[in-house]
Amino acid sequence: MSSPLSPSDSLDSNPLRAEPSSPAQNVARPRLDSVDLLRGMIMVLMALDHVRDFFPPSNYDPLDLSKTNAALFLTRWITHFCAPVFTFLAGTGAFLALTRGKSKRELSWFLFSRGLWLAFLEVTWVRCLGWNFDFDFHFVGVGTLWSIGWSMVVLSALVFLPTWAITAFGVIMIAVHNAFDSVGPRSFGTLSWMWKVLHANGSFEWAPGYHVGIGYALIPWMGVVAAGYGFGTLLLLEPVRRRKWLLWLGVAITLAFIALRWTNTYGDSLYGKSHHWSEQKNFLFTVFSFIDVHKYPPSLLYLLMTLGPALIVLALLDRGTPRLLRPILVFGRVPLFYYLLHLPLIHGSAALLAYARFGHADWLFGSPFNWAKAPPGAAFALPVVYGIWIAVVLLLYPVCRWFAEVKRRRRDAWLSYL
Repeated sequence: MSSPLSPSDSLDSNPLRAEPSSPAQNVARPRLDSVDLLRGMIMVLMALDHVRDFFPPSNYDPLDLSKTNAALFLTRWITHFCAPVFTFLAGTGAFLALTRGKSKRELSWFLFSRGLWLAFLEVTWVRCLGWNFDFDFHFVGVGTLWSIGWSMVVLSALVFLPTWAITAFGVIMIAVHNAFDSVGPRSFGTLSWMWKVLHANGSFEWAPGYHVGIGYALIPWMGVVAAGYGFGTLLLLEPVRRRKWLLWLGVAITLAFIALRWTNTYGDSLYGKSHHWSEQKNFLFTVFSFIDVHKYPPSLLYLLMTLGPALIVLALLDRGTPRLLRPILVFGRVPLFYYLLHLPLIHGSAALLAYARFGHADWLFGSPFNWAKAPPGAAFALPVVYGIWIAVVLLLYPVCRWFAEVKRRRRDAWLSYL
């Protein structure tokens, strides 16, 4: 069951103005199972997305409405929730750290140091042992941990501001960043690389022969982390009031997505070109067109579409953890540990299976998406992809449960970095 907070935890009639009490006054608050459960569900979905990457059921984009089918489209689409919710809850976790005894100065240092650590893990462990299985750094692509890490570095400075100001910073960044889509990197001349890092995505050469590929532009993701930090104030409310806030906020965000997407006017453009939905061959595919929005970089509509329903689910989970879902709590309590293990496990399994089937697996080294080198018949039926996904999650469960227990029993500082 969720750990209830007492009515006295309602700090202010306006939650966004609420500030945690000083460390001296703080009593360590129990973890909210609902937050861990939602995070755990996201981690499980993330494994599905990455299993599909390494065990592809098709050689085309599953979101390509001219080629895809309903099962393949939805398998890809549902995983759109992973990055936004994972990132949003990273900000929420930072806020909740203040309620567990950290001062703002301590939190700032932790966010700064952990942010740099995450960025380092992205270009080392995740790149070399997760995605690429090589140590050639002539091209380095960066993604989720990179964006969260640098967002934490920024948040380490923002935490000294009032919570409402941090929230406003995040919401404004999410809402207006698409207004600058028409501004291309070339507008910045020799600083074009900076715009790719902050807003536009893309690759650039940082030293002769060495390139960086930006998959997760920082501006919208910094906004998501900051908004998640402000969201943490709602979790301090007494349970009944908290659930009402979560539900209605989730409904409002979801309705905002539907209304704005319906107009085909703003919030889902790429490099200045709008990505409109349109009528398709049948009603289902028209719905698919409606919910097919940009992730790289994340558009306003993409973030509304994913964060709104996630808050509704969180409101429902806040009533208690069903027995069937309790094992998923384990993944939500050690998300980074899970993340660092699941990619090598999936990639390694794909390589071993390729060797068993074809005697080589060269297309799985250097770039997991280089399917032009794959032999005929290398694709997998979608039910097989789901079976491998379930097997991966089951294999990760005991080791994650062990590490969650270690973190529960011990308070070593290094554990907070995993």
